[in-house]
Amino acid sequence: MKQFKKSKGRALLNYTLLLGILVLVNIIGSYYYGQIDLTEEKRFTLTKATKELLHKMDNDVTVEVLLDGEFPVGFKRLQKATKEILQDFRSHSPYIHYYFNDPNVGTVEEINETRKALAERGISPIRLMIKDKTGSSEKQIYPVAIVHYGSRAMLVNLLENSNPSLNPEIALNNSISLLEYKFASAIQKLQAKTKPNIVFVQGHGELPLVAFKDLEQSLSINAEVSFINLDTIIALPKQIDIVMIAKPQGAFSEKEKFVLDQYIMNGGKVVWMIDKLVVSLDSLGRTGKYVPYDYQLNLDDQLFKYGVRIQPNMVLDMECARIPLRVGQVGNAPQLDLFPFYYWPLASPASTHPIVKSLDRVWMRFGSTIDTIKTRTPVKKTTLLASSKYSRKQFIPTEISFEIYHEAPKPEKFNKGPQPMAVLLEGSFPSLYKDRVTHKMQAGLDSLKIVYKSQSVSTQMVVISDGDVIRNDANARSNSYQPLGLNRYEKSGVTYANKDFMLNVVEYLLEDNGIISARSKDVKLRLLDTVKAEKEKTKWQLLNILLPLILLFVGGFFFNFIRKRRFAR
Repeated sequence: MKQFKKSKGRALLNYTLLLGILVLVNIIGSYYYGQIDLTEEKRFTLTKATKELLHKMDNDVTVEVLLDGEFPVGFKRLQKATKEILQDFRSHSPYIHYYFNDPNVGTVEEINETRKALAERGISPIRLMIKDKTGSSEKQIYPVAIVHYGSRAMLVNLLENSNPSLNPEIALNNSISLLEYKFASAIQKLQAKTKPNIVFVQGHGELPLVAFKDLEQSLSINAEVSFINLDTIIALPKQIDIVMIAKPQGAFSEKEKFVLDQYIMNGGKVVWMIDKLVVSLDSLGRTGKYVPYDYQLNLDDQLFKYGVRIQPNMVLDMECARIPLRVGQVGNAPQLDLFPFYYWPLASPASTHPIVKSLDRVWMRFGSTIDTIKTRTPVKKTTLLASSKYSRKQFIPTEISFEIYHEAPKPEKFNKGPQPMAVLLEGSFPSLYKDRVTHKMQAGLDSLKIVYKSQSVSTQMVVISDGDVIRNDANARSNSYQPLGLNRYEKSGVTYANKDFMLNVVEYLLEDNGIISARSKDVKLRLLDTVKAEKEKTKWQLLNILLPLILLFVGGFFFNFIRKRRFAR
């Protein structure tokens, strides 16, 4: 009897100790957040650059997420992923605070006031049809977060714009994989004490401001945007972070090229948006025919020296934007219909580089192919955008016309595969003027206290074979403009990813601490085989119901068997 009481007391003590340990672990766990990432792609592990950013924080950042409430399964997943990434941020910095808010809660008047206030801040909802047992209803969802830092705030769009042809699950997966980058980038921009300087070159017939006003406005949120004429200066200031060259139509002088060259040699970064050929859509529309010719920009040797060559051709692609053409006439009014315009290819990401990862297609107009050239110095070339596999090239001199639409397109003619149309160059570039600086020229540089460099420090540039990649439809008289990437001819108002692409380019070139590397993070999507699931549905249902019962029965049997043997003694 004494032995039984002693065993019972020991067991009670063991249970008490176990309970105490569990309570202690839970109390500690409520104060400290941690996790073990066992996923193959390390989806729950922050990048090194993000961790460093969070560890250096010394002021509060509050994130308001407008994604609270009941949603369809997809948005529930996005909501959960957003909460997890913010919790992960919080575990690395006590200065991160967040809360979820539902804009659709309150009286009708309160909800309308909330929606009006959000609209004034440029926050638009997504309208979804929700089906339930009572029928279907429309719900407005705001997949947006507002990051607050002191008196400043920045919007973060949680739902990534996606190609309409993509599986919605893949589009959602892309959005989740970019959450870390979007929040880290917003925090970094809000904490920046100075704005970077971006300069657009003028003086060669470049695009007027109203033609890229949408991009300029977007850049101005986080950068100082200005304009410069290379002919009026002897050197570009080192304070300039990026030089943008947008569709020049006139020749660059050797002096201007030298100014650009030495800016690059000193670590400057350039975005070249170059039209190789002169193509007038207005002339083509009036006469139905046009013969393109080569722009005389005097830039071929400079780009060749840096590692690329823009070919004097046009890319034609069956994956293209559409244009209205006259198919008849009703009374005095022409009858129009939309046709795919092969000279307006929709370029897609050609790599998994952070600039183009999860990016929708980019609208190009009369773009050319880009060849990469071997350089004397180490320069890495990465193709960012390329046409689809259903494309071909058309060299000059040749006539373009609308006669191509008189017969159905023949896919066998569009068989040249993807053609590079945007290339990133990174490394140490050779100077165009190596071994070309005369004694007289050197004496002039010495008098101006300018040190000539024959090779650059490590830097980057992007070459795009379409000057209209940043063009938005605009009215010069009223100074009004449409969103960049919007094809006004499309009835559905299709907007392509031109602005996202250009903003990613600028952000990558400005990035020094590697935050943008989080864009390369890949969350693998393991989609369910719906055909197989439907075929084996009964088997898995029975397995899920019977297996737990069998395990419970076997466990109970052995528990009773061991208990009887133990106490029978």
